Amino acid sequence: MKKFLALLLALTMVFALAACGKTAAPAPSEEPAPVEEPAPSEEPAPVEEPAPVEEPAPVEEPAAPTMDYFEYIDAALDSEVTIEVYVQATQSWWDNKITVYACDDGTRPFFIYNMACSEEDAAKLVPGQKIRVSGFKSEWAGEIEVTDASFAFLDAEPFIAPPVDLTANLRNGEDALLAVQNAYAAFNGLTVEPYDESGAAFAYKDAEGKTDDLYFKASLDGKVYDFCVEFYLCGKDTDVYKAVEALQVGDVIDIEGFLYWYNGPNPHVTSVMPHNAKSEGVMTYAEYAAAELDSEVTIEAFVQDTQSWWDNKITVYAADADGAYFIYNMACSEADAARLIPGQKIRVTGYKSEWAGEVEIAEGATFEFEHGAFYAEDFNVTELLGNKDDLLAYQNRKCFFSDMTIEPYDETGAAFAYKDAEGKTDDLYFKASKDGVVYDFCVEYYLRGQDTPVYKAVEALEVGQTVGIEAYLYWYNGPNPHVINVIVF
Repeated sequence: MKKFLALLLALTMVFALAACGKTAAPAPSEEPAPVEEPAPSEEPAPVEEPAPVEEPAPVEEPAAPTMDYFEYIDAALDSEVTIEVYVQATQSWWDNKITVYACDDGTRPFFIYNMACSEEDAAKLVPGQKIRVSGFKSEWAGEIEVTDASFAFLDAEPFIAPPVDLTANLRNGEDALLAVQNAYAAFNGLTVEPYDESGAAFAYKDAEGKTDDLYFKASLDGKVYDFCVEFYLCGKDTDVYKAVEALQVGDVIDIEGFLYWYNGPNPHVTSVMPHNAKSEGVMTYAEYAAAELDSEVTIEAFVQDTQSWWDNKITVYAADADGAYFIYNMACSEADAARLIPGQKIRVTGYKSEWAGEVEIAEGATFEFEHGAFYAEDFNVTELLGNKDDLLAYQNRKCFFSDMTIEPYDETGAAFAYKDAEGKTDDLYFKASKDGVVYDFCVEYYLRGQDTPVYKAVEALEVGQTVGIEAYLYWYNGPNPHVINVIVF
């Protein structure tokens, strides 16, 4: 059996080897057809790369609406506010913050405390620069201010507000001052009082190093007020700091500063001068009054009113603490005319002249703006009406005539007369009497035109009415006041 298996295995191996060694011959084949070269093809059109997709611009949040001053005043404390203002002054920059005294273009004031600001930007916050400020309306010790604020520069013509004379507000009480908190103010004719029991005229917060505020007190009509030279606004090397250090009790002074509030009015003072001080080369009112006609004069005075600007000229009613001036057709650009607001101090050079009894500075005078503010009070001259010489001493001052009786202007019996009845484009006249003596009054058209309250008030007068009259005491062959107000009793 084993032999049979062995033989079978041997035979199987022989057949397997024969199959491996033998290959069948291939059948004869035809010559293959020649392969045609493919026709040259056109170059494929270049594939344009897709245009790069720009990233969409970031969407800016719309700016908060800007408030005007009255909206700001009405806003609740701790509410967010946005204002556009002009820088008037700044305290020292530090720690990326700066405190700003500002106003809008109507001279209404704002105080912005510790506004976020780089040192580089602080150098650009010069007086007159317009900025947009966003922050929160706050209150501290009675001072209303903007806190936690940021800002952006705005492109605009610079604007610097003149000081406003708030002397009368001192007389009218704290509420009258609170209504103009933070205004750039002038207080004229105040008397320096002892600061404390030592009898000194001022006190340092830091007497040794002079690295902090300087305080003094001054009075008007017997009432005493506190003033502060804020060190970070006006430091020890400034003129005002040195001027306060030179004060003596009893000095009569004029003060300028920002009407800051600290549990009551506490102005941050920027200027202290002797009352009604004149610059070198400037006449006092007495020297002007004594000067010869047709001689050159130089005065410093404060605008009280102006007639209409035209042809680069303007006529000005001006005054200082000692007297009044009429400046006729002074050379003036239209832009400067807009700045000649009541209270503004100017230096005028021209020639003293006289026309029909009116003493004036003649046409062609020139002027410069100066720093200062003063608004003259009315003088009641009713009792002087019968004495021209006494009345003449008040020429050009703002005066009041009380208990005057309206008289017929002419034979028609009318209470007034137009110089131009048809167009009402000229002066308006009326007469009023006192103690039986009749006087002439004039509504000067270029001072108060046909649309003003006083023009309309005179048009409504009736013969026999009792009136009070406010006017500048102009002269035309005798007193011929230029009327600015009529009150019917």
